[in-house]
Amino acid sequence: MRRLRGGPTPALTLTRHPSSPLAPIHGVAADVERTAAGVLRVVFVLDGDVDRLAIPAPGGSRRGERLWEHTCVELFIGVTDRETYHELNLAPSGAWQAHAFARYREGGPLGDDALAPRIVVERGTDRLVLDAEVELGRLSPEYPSAPLRLGLAAVVEDTRGALSHWALAHPPGRPDFHHRDGFALTLDQPATAAKESIA
Repeated sequence: MRRLRGGPTPALTLTRHPSSPLAPIHGVAADVERTAAGVLRVVFVLDGDVDRLAIPAPGGSRRGERLWEHTCVELFIGVTDRETYHELNLAPSGAWQAHAFARYREGGPLGDDALAPRIVVERGTDRLVLDAEVELGRLSPEYPSAPLRLGLAAVVEDTRGALSHWALAHPPGRPDFHHRDGFALTLDQPATAAKESIA
C-alpha cells in the first residue's frame, strides 16, 4: 500500500451526503489494504481549506467518546453475508473507539485497550492525512482471512460547528453509515488492494 506522505491522492473516492452543507473540504479519498499478517491499513485524505476545519488537538493514542460528533474517520467491518460487524472511529487527535454489533445498530463499545490502532496524522494548509493500522484478529478471529465488506466514512466539522458526512456509498434517506448498503468495499484476499473490488 502506498504511504502517502504528501504523495498522490488515493484511488477510493468518498462523496458528500446530499443533505450535508458545503464544507471547507472539497474531497475525501482513501486507500485500504489487508496484509497477510492480518493488519488492516487505511489512509484517509481530506483535501481543501484545512484551516477552516475544527480538528481536535493532538493528544496521543487514547480512547475517546462520541468521536462522530466532530471531525473523524470511520471504518465499518463485517464478514460478507453476516449481520455482525464492527465500527472503528479514528480522530485526528489520536483518540479512537471500537464498537461491536450483533446486527444493525445493536451493540456497544469494546473494552479491549490492546486493540489501540496506530494513528499517524499529517496536516498541511490544503490536505489532512490520517494513516492508521489495526490488528483485525483483535476484532474477530475471522477477519484476518475471511471475505470482508467494509464501509468507509468521514465526518467533517468546520469551525462554525457544521458537520458534513462523507462515504463510499450513501443509502437513501439521512446519513447512516451503519446501513449495509454503505458497506461498499469488498476485500476477498489478504494483501490485495481494495480499490480493485468496489461493489
